[in-house]
Amino acid sequence: MVFGGLTLKVAQIWRYPVKSMRGEQLDHARIDTLGIEGDRIVHVRDGRGRVITARTHPQLLGHSATLDSAGELRIDGRQWQEPSVLADIAKIVGPGAQLVRDESSNRFDVLPLLVATDGSIRALGEDGRRLRPNLVIAGVEGLGERSWPGNYLEIEEAIIEVVDLRQRCVMTTFHPDTLVQDSGVLTKIVKRFGGMLALMFWMNWRLALVAISILPLFWLRTVSLTRRIREVAQKQREQQGAMAATAAESITN
Repeated sequence: MVFGGLTLKVAQIWRYPVKSMRGEQLDHARIDTLGIEGDRIVHVRDGRGRVITARTHPQLLGHSATLDSAGELRIDGRQWQEPSVLADIAKIVGPGAQLVRDESSNRFDVLPLLVATDGSIRALGEDGRRLRPNLVIAGVEGLGERSWPGNYLEIEEAIIEVVDLRQRCVMTTFHPDTLVQDSGVLTKIVKRFGGMLALMFWMNWRLALVAISILPLFWLRTVSLTRRIREVAQKQREQQGAMAATAAESITN
């Protein structure tokens, strides 16, 4: 299917079963109102019960989380509740660290689905995995995605509403494989893209569990934002606007 003279397709599907750990690339996935099934269903807490992410403990990015054929969570190939796994997490987070399963909507920082495009990744000039997207859409020229908020995508049977651009954080500065930090990546995102890159999506509330796979073409249609989406977008901008200013100041100082 074609939109604006462009043929678009789903080029990559990513799932991150444990928040702030490496994810897994999929050929197909099921998707519902909480995004990719199995995405970010477990998170790390410290001994005081606080949620811990790679923003403060980037070593978490060095561990890989996957779901096996039975849907069981594995971390670096081991069953996620094995003592050796918890010992590795404790080395990073400290005594009393634990892995907590939470499949509610509270497990997401803002919204349940993050989408990047090949155009924005080329414009950034970095490994697209730094953005930790759930979907990568191919066939987009340059920063064309920045005009998408207020539209929705139809990917097979899935209806996905485009809410807003996503504010990026320090996690983008760590190389996906080596974990070597390059603060210049976030500097580039702040200076060239206003600190915002990739798109946040909200699944249509009427959506039943459906399957998606790489390569299908889809429509990008223009619709008016509902009041609910406007409120979510406004809240996200208010919460993260100060973050961009702080990031820009700290990077330039």
